[in-house]
Amino acid sequence: MLISVQARRGWSSVLIALSIAVAVAGQPAPKPVLPIPTRSQLEWQKLEYYAFVHFGPNTFTGHEWGEGRAPTDEFNPTAFDARQWAKVVKDAGMKGIILTAKHHDGFCLWPSATTEYSVKNSKWRDGKGDVVKDVAAATREYGLKFGVYISPWDRNHPLYGTPRYNKIYKQQWRELLMNYGPVFESWLDGANDNKTRMVYDFDGFFSTIRSAQPNAVIFSDAGPDARWVGNERGIAGETNWSMRDNEGSFPGFADQKALNTGDENGSEWVPAECDVSIRPGWFYHADEDTRLKSTDQLMDIYYGSVGRNCNLLLNIGVDRRGLVNENDIARLMEFKAARERAFARNLAKGKISASSIRGSRFAPNNVLDDSFETYWAPKDGVTTASLTLDLEMESYIDTILLQEYIGLGQRAKSFAVEVWNGREFLPVARETTIGYKRIVRFPKQLTSRVRITIEDSRACPVISTVRVYNTSS
Repeated sequence: MLISVQARRGWSSVLIALSIAVAVAGQPAPKPVLPIPTRSQLEWQKLEYYAFVHFGPNTFTGHEWGEGRAPTDEFNPTAFDARQWAKVVKDAGMKGIILTAKHHDGFCLWPSATTEYSVKNSKWRDGKGDVVKDVAAATREYGLKFGVYISPWDRNHPLYGTPRYNKIYKQQWRELLMNYGPVFESWLDGANDNKTRMVYDFDGFFSTIRSAQPNAVIFSDAGPDARWVGNERGIAGETNWSMRDNEGSFPGFADQKALNTGDENGSEWVPAECDVSIRPGWFYHADEDTRLKSTDQLMDIYYGSVGRNCNLLLNIGVDRRGLVNENDIARLMEFKAARERAFARNLAKGKISASSIRGSRFAPNNVLDDSFETYWAPKDGVTTASLTLDLEMESYIDTILLQEYIGLGQRAKSFAVEVWNGREFLPVARETTIGYKRIVRFPKQLTSRVRITIEDSRACPVISTVRVYNTSS
């Protein structure tokens, strides 16, 4: 079932790319280099940065992995306000919220019919509350995307460990995906009990999700739509392909090193997502109020995730009041300010030339127009080509931002950045993959010209964006 669904989605992606090519009258676009993203995957990649929210009995018991024995009345936030969450996330420059609707303890933040271990049997709002409903509504109000995570591991449900539990878990997905509006990402992992090993029906889980929300990107460490980056530090490999060969992989059993880099010759488009918490733990603990990641650490994570062809999923642990804590808010806003300072002024505004040009519709000026949909491409068969940017005056620079038009596939295998010293071009960085977005940092240089050379590519390169910054100004 899953294979046939994936095949159909693959063909739909090809048709999307071919329609783009046909639309460019008189000058055919480069042919797609398969695999390529579906429309949903491409729109997901454009989000770049969004919030993970962990909230539940662990918030009140102080645990990270609850055992499913905490009384339901432990869950009783005194000032729960999903609109405050959404406002904070929006103000922080994030594009959505993925809510941990059920963690390993099995407690459901919605009144699920599949279990008694949920908000319906808590003191909170006399059992009439629904965290999922409130968060979904708040995200819509603030123009954010809404996603959900439910752990397959359930340390409370009596059927866990038996084949019948798979039906319970599918029903939980149906409840969430059919009753709370559009979901941009459904998030699950391979968490399992070491003693009571559960044989999960992952293909059945994926088909259930696909049936209920066909446009939702399905995340797990093995995909099928987005993969784990292989660590919880928020750092992707310096080489990061969006392709993977997933044969033999399933959630909980995937090669972490391979997840970190992807596969150049992978047969499926499975881009990476970096999940990392702003605090040492995933749930709120008061003793961690002074242990949040620094702004510099968060900037390094940004460069190592969004800057390496990944999406960044930054976790916030909502506190016992049911609010994003003041300490987290302050750090999120400092992080936003740091990003805005770093990328305040794009210096790539001068003249640009290319070593090879496909035609006027694919001219080098396209990389400067702030549109992802337009791009420079050389002639077919050209896999080594360069762009030279004249900054028109000497400027200090230390960062280059590049984007490939991945609608036609990820192509660049290696590239170099060089700066003009008045006599010759000198290399300041040599890297491998680009993908949707690549941010390259190097020691500050004073220069008037920059050259970016694609040294090797799977087919003719298609570069959508070039930006140049002095992030330390």
